[in-house]
Formats: sequence, C-alpha cells, structure tokens
Amino acid sequence: MGHFLCALRTVLGGAVFFALCVCGGAAQAQTPAQAKGDCPDWSGSRAEQEISALYARLTDWNRAYRQQGSSPVSDSVYDQARQRLDAWRQCFPALSLSSSIVDIGLAPTGEAIHPVPHTGIGKLTDAAAVRAWLEQRLKEPPGEHTGVWVQPKIDGVAVSLVYRSGELVRAISRGDGESGQDWTGRVLELPGVPTRLATDLSTSQELVVQGELYRRESNHVQRRDGSAGGRGQVAGWLAREQLSPALAARIGLFVWDWPAGPETMTERLDRLTALGFDSAEWTQRVSDFSKVQALRQGWYRGELPFATDGIVLKQDRRPAAEQWQAEPPSWAAAWKYPAREALAEVREVSFTIGRTGRITPVLELVPVIMDGRRITRVSVGSLARWREMDIRPGDQVRLALAGLVIPRLEDVVWRASIRPEVVPPDISRYHALSCWQPTQGCEQQFMARLEWMDDDQALGLAGIGPGTWQALMEADLLEGLLDAFTLSKAELRRAYGIGRIKAERLKQHFMSAQRRPFADWLEALGAPPGWEDALSDNSNENSWAILAGRSVKQWQDIPGVGPVRAKALHDYFSHPQVNALAQQLAELGVAGFSPLQ
Repeated sequence: MGHFLCALRTVLGGAVFFALCVCGGAAQAQTPAQAKGDCPDWSGSRAEQEISALYARLTDWNRAYRQQGSSPVSDSVYDQARQRLDAWRQCFPALSLSSSIVDIGLAPTGEAIHPVPHTGIGKLTDAAAVRAWLEQRLKEPPGEHTGVWVQPKIDGVAVSLVYRSGELVRAISRGDGESGQDWTGRVLELPGVPTRLATDLSTSQELVVQGELYRRESNHVQRRDGSAGGRGQVAGWLAREQLSPALAARIGLFVWDWPAGPETMTERLDRLTALGFDSAEWTQRVSDFSKVQALRQGWYRGELPFATDGIVLKQDRRPAAEQWQAEPPSWAAAWKYPAREALAEVREVSFTIGRTGRITPVLELVPVIMDGRRITRVSVGSLARWREMDIRPGDQVRLALAGLVIPRLEDVVWRASIRPEVVPPDISRYHALSCWQPTQGCEQQFMARLEWMDDDQALGLAGIGPGTWQALMEADLLEGLLDAFTLSKAELRRAYGIGRIKAERLKQHFMSAQRRPFADWLEALGAPPGWEDALSDNSNENSWAILAGRSVKQWQDIPGVGPVRAKALHDYFSHPQVNALAQQLAELGVAGFSPLQ
C-alpha cells in the first residue's frame, strides 16, 4: 500500500494554515497536472526529497504563525507554496513518504480558549467569483437584514478582546482559531487599544470583539509600498520582553467584528462607535459590483493609515456567535489585491557581463505573474550576493515588486535537494579595459559597449538599438568597436532586417556622429570620470594626445583625483587598444583626436 500527503486547509483571517498527514492510498490515475505536462521530471526518490523539504518549510511557517504570531512570508507566498505542494502531490500520488512527516496541524497552539472562534476568511479568486458571490446575496428583496458590506483586509495580527463591565480583561492571539496565546499583559500597554469602553452599554455582561492589531502608517499606498513586513513587525514587537512606549504607540487596532453584537450591521457599527471603536469609518455598504470594485481600487491606490492586502465582503445577516466555527464561513469572503510577492522556481542561473566588465548573475525563472505582469527573470545584483545566497537551478525564490514594476529578488524560500554546480565567468578576465573586439567569451561585454555608444549620455544615435547592433554582429560586419562608422550602405544592407531605406538612415546617423564633440566621444568610449579638469580647452584638436601623455602623478595632482582614480585614468589613456580607437577617430576626422605635432 502506497502513501501520499493529504492536506487539510484552514484559512484563518489574514493567514492560511494547513494540516498535513500521512494517508494510505493506492496508485491513482493520471492527474490534471500530469496531463498538462506540468509535473517535474523527477525520480521517486528525488520527488520524496523535494516534497519533504517543502512540507518542512510550510510546517515551520505554520508553527511560527500559530505559536509565535509571526509571519515569515506573505499570504500570497504561503498560498503559492501550498499550491505547489498540492501540485507535486498530484504528480506523485503513489509516493511512499518518510515516517518523519507527521501531523502537527491539529495540535493545540495556545493556553487561552477563544470565547468565540475566529472563523477566518475564504478567498474569491477573481472579479467573476466576486460577482457571483454578490449576486447570490443581493438577490433577496432589500431590507434591514439584507445587503453586503466591505472592509479593508488589514495586514496585521488578529486578536480577540474580552471586556467585562467595560474593562479589558483578556486579549488572545488568533492561534488556530479555537485557542491562542494570552496577550493580555502586553495589549494592556497599547494606547491604541481601549482598556475601558467609552460607554456603559455593557455593564456586567461580557463583550467580545475580534480585530486586527496593525502597524500605524503615514500616507501608506498599498500599490506603491506593499505590506513592507508590517504584520511580522507587530508580532515581533508584541513578543518582546519589554515594549517601549514609542513602539506601543505605533500599534493600532481595527475591530472588524462583534460576534454577539446587534443583529444588523448598521446597529453593530453604531454601537461599536459608541463604545470607542472606529469600525464604522472603514466599513462601507455596497449595492453592486461597481461599488465593490471602486472601494477596492480606492484603498489599493489611495493613502491609508495601515497596510492592507485586499478587501473583505460580509453579508448583513450571519449566524449567532454560538454557531461560529474555526473555518471559513459562507457569509464572508476576501478579494485580495494582485500579488506583489511571488514564489518562483529557478530554471537556470546565467551571467551578464556589462560594459565595464561587471558580472551580474541573473535567475531565469519558471514564469510567474505579478501585478498582471509575466516575470521570467530577475537579477541577483552581484556575484558576491549570489555566492552568499548560493542559488542553484531548482531552488524556490521569493520575488517582490520594487516600486511599481521592477521585480526584486528577496530571498531563497527553500533549496532543491539536488544542487547542480554553477560556474560563473572568470572575474579576472573581465574589467574596464577588456573586450574591445567580439572574440570568444567577449561577446557580451563588446555588445554592451556598442549599446552604450548609442545611449543619450554618449552619442545619442537615434534609431539604433540592441537589435541593430545584433544584426550587424550576426552579419560579421563588426570586428572592432568603431567598424560600423565606416560601413557603406551596401555593407549595411547585408545585415538581416536592414533594407535600402534603413541603410541610408543608418549611414547618415554614423556620419553625423563623427561631428559630435570630443567629450561625447570620450563618454561613448567609456573614459573614467575626472579627465575634464586636465584640459583647459575641450575643443583643442590635440586633446587626446594631451590626456594620453599624462603620468599617474600628473593625474593625481588634479584636485579631487585620488591614487585609485589617477591609476584608472592613466591605464585607460595609455592602453594600446584604446589608443588604436583614438587613431581610428583621428582618421575619421573627429575633433580632438589629432596627434601632437
């Protein structure tokens, strides 16, 4: 009898939990994932290693949230990892897993029992699902018990607050929805949480509200700023042995429900306002999908005092508190914002070599969608960072959007069990004075030099870009950096995609570039900064010869030029290949490159 992972998914408020167990099961028919050809090409032992590693990581996250209240990753990354586990389980249904995979999902997570369970919230995947959810609940005749309300889904730490005779007597972390940690002593230190209710509406009666402790923000725009680790930071503050008054003041409270409160939402909000909570400010009634969409977009793009990760829809009518359970109810649902974080699998580690010889590792990824964009690669930044992170093909990495559009590598979420060797380029081979010709191994740096020449900061060659340079390279028309400036129209037309009209236009651009100032050409050739102060007149026809004749000491005599910069300037202007380029420019009649007479 084979074994396979089975999962019990529980969604609690702003976080997703799961329980995993080992279940007996026979081999199953081909799964949807297999039918689509999306399954990894793994042996049985490799699959067991990979699934076990993912299980262990999910277990760690689950334990951290449920027992410490911290959130190592965002909801979206957690959900994606959970979906990855489901997909792999479907791909290998008859897998026999190690007995070390045990059920921890149903273990008690705290010493305090919630008076009313935290139900959590289910997720609506897209606009169509939201429309369907709304239509089902708005089709009833209008009345005081009908309707739908919307709240921001604040990204914080959920808590139950228990008041007796108007005094706060208990604060319990969400935990698993049934029980959590007793946070009473710490929550009593928070000025943002009322310790005594504003009115005597509940005298001897016990009053229980559920809400979110969040990090107060100033002019926070979710689309621009993301959640920025707010939930984890609040959890960390609450876990400290001592909490400073300044940090305590940064924690706010949003009460999103009063389980045993008045029957209608309108009454509940009125009473909560009278009690001193701001629930009504952030709870809006909606009559159709357009209103829901407008609120969601407004809160996503507008300034708020807290981070959010979506909206929560609630119907006016819901069961009595005694019937609540620690599982997603039918009377509430969440519509989350586009994911600003994503879990991505590394297909390959490649390396780009820039104009100055800088080597940048780039991760080629299994495509992921972030905020509507398809992401297939991300830069690691530097060789040092890549070596420190030790990223290999098969690893799973976390991406985030920097600003609004640029994907950024955050960290390695978990590593593949098999670690293929990745050999980077030899750093000693590439530097600011290497690769002036497209010889073997120099293709990337040479191409980067070409692309820099047409940049606006250099020669500003309009209509010439990477595609043009690549076509000229593939036609074997460029053996040196300046060869394009001497090509005839007939030669240009030998390149793929360059016809008569384009050849004429390119020829005009290359000829006009020869009339550009000396300074523009030095920028195009990548001269180190600092040479300007060595010339009293940049228009001198002998400018290059003057610069090439300076010693290291003469360069260092210039104010602001230190020994490192002086050596870089001397090495550049005395380099044989650079001087050969200067000779070519002199023959083309470019100003400033004439030799000394």
